[in-house]
Amino acid sequence: MGTELTYAKLLESNNYLRQLSDTTYWLCITRTVQESKLFPMNPYMLLSYLNSFYRLPTLLREIDSVTPAEELGDRAREVSLKVDTVNAAWGMPAFYLIGREMLMNWGLLGPADAVDDVVDVLDFSRRFNLAYHRNDGHLTNKEFGDRSQFLPERTLQVFEADLHGVTPGDRLHTAATKLIAQLSQYAFLAHCECRIGIHNSGPYNFGDNRQLVVRDFFELTEGDYPWLDGIATQLPFSNLTIPIVFKDTNFHLMDDWASFEAEPSYAAANIAAVGMYTSDALTDGYVPVGMENAEVLAETMEQYREILNQATADLWKRIATWTREQMIDAGALVYSSVAKDFAHLAGTYRQSDWFELDDRVQRFKPLMNDEYGRDNLGEMVGLLGFPHQKTNEYTMARYSGLNQNMLTGIPYTVLTDDDFARTAGAALSGSSSLPPKNGLWTTSAGRLELDEYNRRAREFTPAVLTGGNRYLDEEWVKRNHTSERADALYRLAQRGSRNLEGRGAGLRRADLP
Repeated sequence: MGTELTYAKLLESNNYLRQLSDTTYWLCITRTVQESKLFPMNPYMLLSYLNSFYRLPTLLREIDSVTPAEELGDRAREVSLKVDTVNAAWGMPAFYLIGREMLMNWGLLGPADAVDDVVDVLDFSRRFNLAYHRNDGHLTNKEFGDRSQFLPERTLQVFEADLHGVTPGDRLHTAATKLIAQLSQYAFLAHCECRIGIHNSGPYNFGDNRQLVVRDFFELTEGDYPWLDGIATQLPFSNLTIPIVFKDTNFHLMDDWASFEAEPSYAAANIAAVGMYTSDALTDGYVPVGMENAEVLAETMEQYREILNQATADLWKRIATWTREQMIDAGALVYSSVAKDFAHLAGTYRQSDWFELDDRVQRFKPLMNDEYGRDNLGEMVGLLGFPHQKTNEYTMARYSGLNQNMLTGIPYTVLTDDDFARTAGAALSGSSSLPPKNGLWTTSAGRLELDEYNRRAREFTPAVLTGGNRYLDEEWVKRNHTSERADALYRLAQRGSRNLEGRGAGLRRADLP
């Protein structure tokens, strides 16, 4: 990073910024709005945007110097990681840019200020997204017509071959629907009653009027969040992926918040097959969990549900002791740390980088009562009522038809003028009112100390991305599926598969067991 400012780079940056602006406005006015009776969500969201603005550029530059953004996108495309659509692909750049809007509204920042930071964040995000969405060839879900199809054929074939069929009322169907409900409840609470611990992607065509949706649940036990120390420690994994095949259901929308709409609506009665896997920064592909047979999977799901049911009660009791400031800090840090798993992949993670509110943010806390938080957020992302969000009177924005934009572009005069600050600064200092992190990090390699986790992450590259494998894309496979290289690539994804191990490339859906 440290991108040189050129006219071409600014054109590219402003184009991507405007796409984010339009998409974020559409999401804010059309998707469900969540409020909490427990957490002061609007105040914590506003503080999170400011924290993102002040901290992200420095942290992303370090990550990018170790593992380039496009390589991180390749990693995220192969398995379910928390650098996903809602967190990294949309949330990271959007939160940063909304923080910029807040400071401009207060007169503390001009549109040219921090231009190096803005361009670097957008450049990192754009490269990540292009690699993450490589298989569908788009930049965002919105650009793809609200679809999210990033998984390669070799992974989808394993899912189709290995998922266990269910019928409503049988043991596995009941266990799966109850576990998903428990996971959803727990993930919302663990993430301070916001949606970013849950991810959905797809749909994928499974034929016979069936579609696959992949549901992911993250941060289920000890890890980055200090408040999960000692919670759900019986769970062997921090992340779970549950691929679900639906019959007679068309998922016509999978947006950049990873939420979906279907016709008819999502119904457990239409679930035809399920499975369960885990993955993280240290796994070489998806790792099956309880997939030996339907009975083992049902039993595993039942056990996990019991653990999470108790964990939900334990976490409620812990959060009930928090002060208002602690609730605000926790929520703000959940939001502003949406890019933290980039650091895990690169092996550069430090707790203080992601779980402190910057000193420059702390000064705004006295503003953040519930009324101000509600009105400021609504004015900024719903009404677009800040004076600086106006454009000339002839303009009609993409979705509103009004002469207003949520996010402000970079003026091209930064190429000729010098009356602005190029960066917000690289020195980070901050604090949090929350108890410090003391527990271990739960990974697929066991519970690890942070230094060991970072070391393993730095030394690890998935086999599908080593050597020339990284560039064996779907277009290449289509023309070379009979080659030894294609066979070897597919066998990597088939490791641990109950029905496809060792079968290699060249299979069509009709060939699957």
